[in-house]
Amino acid sequence: MWLILSDSHDNLIKAKEIEKIIKQFKIEKIFHCGDFVAPFILPYFLKDNIDFYGVFGNNDGEKILLSKKSNENIKPGPYEIKLGKFKILIMHEPFTLESAKNSEMYDFIFFGHTHELVIEKYKNTLIINPGEASGWLTGKATVVILEPVSKKYQILNL
Repeated sequence: MWLILSDSHDNLIKAKEIEKIIKQFKIEKIFHCGDFVAPFILPYFLKDNIDFYGVFGNNDGEKILLSKKSNENIKPGPYEIKLGKFKILIMHEPFTLESAKNSEMYDFIFFGHTHELVIEKYKNTLIINPGEASGWLTGKATVVILEPVSKKYQILNL
C-alpha cells in the first residue's frame, strides 16, 4: 500500500495519526506533496523499510535541513519517479498538472497546495490531491491510501 499526503504544515497531532495509519495499513511507500514547513515533523513520516518521496512546497522554509534530514528524498517539484512499471509525477503547486495529464506519460500524478481533495482518473492516469493532512485551513484533515496495481484508493479522515 502507498500513502499520499500533502500540506502537513507542522501539525504534530495529525502527524501522530498518520504514524498509526502507516502501521495499520502496512504502508510500503509514502509520497508527500509538500508543505512540511519544518524538519521536526519528518520523523513521523520517515520510517525504516518504507520508501519515502517528497517535494518541497511553497511554505517549506528550511529546505536545506529538510533535504538533509530526509536523506535527499525531498526534491524540488515536479519530480518524476519510476517504480518498477509505474511512472509517477509528484508536485506541490499544480502548475504543470494539465500538461502532465494530457501527456498521458504517467500512471499517477500526485499534487498538493490547494488543500482540496481531488481524485480524478484521466485515461490511464490516476490524479490525486490528498487534501490537507494538517486540517489547518479547511478544518478537514485527509490522506489517501492507494493499492497501485488495482489503482484502488481510500480516503482517510484524520
